[in-house]
Amino acid sequence: MQKGTRQLLVCLLVALLSSCAIDPGNLLSPGGIPYTSMKDASLLDLQSEELKNVTPSERQPVIAVYADSFKDLTGARRSNSQFALFSTAITQAPEAFLIRALKHAANGKFFKVVERVGLDSLTKERQLIRSTRESFEEDSTLQPLLFAGLLIQGGVISYDTNTFSGGLGARYLGIGSSKQYREDSVSVSVRLVSVSTGEILMEVMTSKSILSVGLTQDIFRFLEEGTELVEVEGGVTENESVSIALQKAIEEAVLNIINIGIDRGYWTYEQIKIDVPNCDDDGCIGIRG
Repeated sequence: MQKGTRQLLVCLLVALLSSCAIDPGNLLSPGGIPYTSMKDASLLDLQSEELKNVTPSERQPVIAVYADSFKDLTGARRSNSQFALFSTAITQAPEAFLIRALKHAANGKFFKVVERVGLDSLTKERQLIRSTRESFEEDSTLQPLLFAGLLIQGGVISYDTNTFSGGLGARYLGIGSSKQYREDSVSVSVRLVSVSTGEILMEVMTSKSILSVGLTQDIFRFLEEGTELVEVEGGVTENESVSIALQKAIEEAVLNIINIGIDRGYWTYEQIKIDVPNCDDDGCIGIRG
């Protein structure tokens, strides 16, 4: 190969790699995720449509979640083969996902969720209101706080990494492609406790897989009768979010608690009333004009 042709090939490779480095969207677009959309904030919704569309309860049970009674019990740390990481693999606020699942069940019409995570701030603010009203000689009486008849306890009990892994690859005449995958799992335990008796009414355990997939492609060619080598390699990796997987596991647990509670008679679905005019025991009579 002539020297000018070799220099042209090298320039083209440098330009290709430079364009990818300038615009990360070129690397992410094959996965269908535009790079610009990753910068935008979005309103998170429930992952389970079934939980959102469940039939409302006839009488909304009052339920409470304390931060110290539903937390990460695994102590798992992020893994890295090169250096130690001290950040946790699981979010330290799993109760936020649980409260959201309870509050948005049946579009907010199944449970009444009372504030207990920030109870200290709430009581301080109520005390401030009382003292301010007393200073202006006004009625300092406040509406009493709702007390919960049910407590939700439990937590994230396991986070297993690399439970299943594998890969596949092929190469022919200097052109190769390979694919690797790995599976992790997270498990959640949720208990429903009666405040009046302390009895554990039900216990549900759910698990969710977390998938990671990586795809790499490479090509190499020998130039100048095998004395020079040009190689190009690229790849993309897609990791399922641990937080989204945890959210799905918690929502599945809440949905199971609702269904088990219906079966055991702890609560009932709201009766949908349909008003049909001019109906008697013999059936409905059409309205005459």
